[in-house]
Amino acid sequence: MSDGRAPSFLNRTLTNLMRAWSDLSDQTRHYISGQPRPDLPDDDLDKVLREMEACIDALGDEASVRARAAELGRVYMGLDGVGRHRFLNGLATGFDVDRDQVDLAIEAVRTAADDAARYTAETRLRLALEPRWRVLLGRFTTLPEGVKFLVDLRAEMLTMTRENTAIRALSDDLRRMLSAWFDIGLLDLRQIDWTSPAVLLEKLIAYESVHAIKSWDDLKNRLESDRRCFGFFHPNMPEEPLIFVEVALLNGMASSVDLLLDEAAPETDPKHADTAIFYSISNAQRGLDGISFGNFLIKWVVELLSRDFPNLKTFATLSPIPGFSHWLTEQMEDEQSVLLSSADRKILCDHTEAASDSAILAELLGRADWFSDEALAEALKEPMTRLAARYLLNAKGRGGRVRDPVANFHLTNGARMERLNWLGDLSTRGFSQSYGLMINYLYRLGDIETNSIAYLANHEVAESPSIRTSARG
Repeated sequence: MSDGRAPSFLNRTLTNLMRAWSDLSDQTRHYISGQPRPDLPDDDLDKVLREMEACIDALGDEASVRARAAELGRVYMGLDGVGRHRFLNGLATGFDVDRDQVDLAIEAVRTAADDAARYTAETRLRLALEPRWRVLLGRFTTLPEGVKFLVDLRAEMLTMTRENTAIRALSDDLRRMLSAWFDIGLLDLRQIDWTSPAVLLEKLIAYESVHAIKSWDDLKNRLESDRRCFGFFHPNMPEEPLIFVEVALLNGMASSVDLLLDEAAPETDPKHADTAIFYSISNAQRGLDGISFGNFLIKWVVELLSRDFPNLKTFATLSPIPGFSHWLTEQMEDEQSVLLSSADRKILCDHTEAASDSAILAELLGRADWFSDEALAEALKEPMTRLAARYLLNAKGRGGRVRDPVANFHLTNGARMERLNWLGDLSTRGFSQSYGLMINYLYRLGDIETNSIAYLANHEVAESPSIRTSARG
C-alpha cells in the first residue's frame, strides 16, 4: 500500500481521540477562555501553563481534574507544529524538578544524624527528584485512549529532542514511565489473520516498515494458511499493535523476499513445512522507541510455532542489511582502499575502464540497471558478498557491537549469521540500502542463550562457516 494511506488513517485516529475526550473537556473549557491560536503565542501559552498547574495540583474533584487533562489534550491536538513545540517546551521547562529543593534534600541526606533521619531525608530526596510533569502525564492515563495519546506524544517529542535539551529530558522521562507501563508481562501475544477486524488489518498496512504492503491482495497473501503474523498488544491499546512479525512456513531457507512475497506463488501446506522464516519485524509505535519487545516476540513465536507445527526444524530470518550501502560508500571515498582481489579486478575490468577499486565499484554500481545485466551481476556477486560479510563482521558501532542495526538486534537475541543472499531484495529500497543483498539469521534453539551471552559480554559474533569464508575471500 502506498504511503498515501497512512495520513488518512492517522487523521481518523486523531478524530476518534478528540471525540472521545469531547464530553470530558466541555465542562472545563471555560478555564482556557477561547481556543488557543495554532502557534500558541505567549498570552495563549500563559493560559495553558496555568491550566497545567491547576491540573497538576488537582484543583477540584477527580472528575474536574480528568476534564482539565482532556481539555489540555484537545488543546495540544489543535495546535500546529510551532504551537506543539511551545506547549511541550513549556511543560518541560515549567514543571521540571525544583533544583533548589533537590539541593536542600541532598544536604539533608549528607548531614543526617542517624539512620532514621537519613531514611526520612532519602525519601524526601526521591520525591524532590520526580519532575512535576509526571503528575500531568499520569492524568492522561485515566482518559479513554490516554495511553495511546502519550505514546504518540512521545513520538512527536522525538522529532524535537536534538535541538531542545528540555524536551529531551521530558521525552526520556516519559520513556521510563512507558517502559514500566509496557512491561512484557502486561502484554498479550495475538495472531493476526485475514478474519481480524478491518481496522486492525489497516494498521498492518500503515505500520509495515520493512517491506511495504502494496495492496489488500498483497496483505491477504501475507496472511494465507502458509503464513503467520503475530503481534504484541497492550490492554489499554487493544487494537493497536506495538510490534508485529510476519512469518513464512516453507521448505528450506528462503533466499529471496521477492519470491517469498510473490502473490502468484502456489500456497503450500504448512503442516509439511520444515522452516519458519521471519521476514519482517515492524515496530508500530515510534513513541515506544527505546523499549525493546522484539527479542521476546521472536522467542514466544518460536515456541508457538514449535507447538503447532512439530515438523518445523529450522527457525531463521530473511533480513535486510540496512547499513551496507552507506558503509561501502565510505570505503569507496578513499581511492586507495583495497576492496577487490586481483581476480575480481580482472573479471570486472571486462565491464569498465576504471582503474582503482573504488572507481570500479562506483562506476559499475552507479549504473541504474547493473543488476539486469546477467554477466555483470554474476561478476559482482563474489566481491560484493565478501564486502557485505566484512561489513557485518568487522564494522563496529557503539560499545564495540556490530554496526549494522539489524545484525545487532538478532545477535543480541542469540541468532547466528548464517547465509548471505545475492539479489535477495530487488526493490528500490533493497538496492539503496544493500545493493539487493539479504542475510539469513539462524535461531538454533539450543544455542540462543549461549550466543546472546557471548555477544553481550564479549562482542563475540556467532557466524556460520560460509559467512566466515566469505569475509576472508
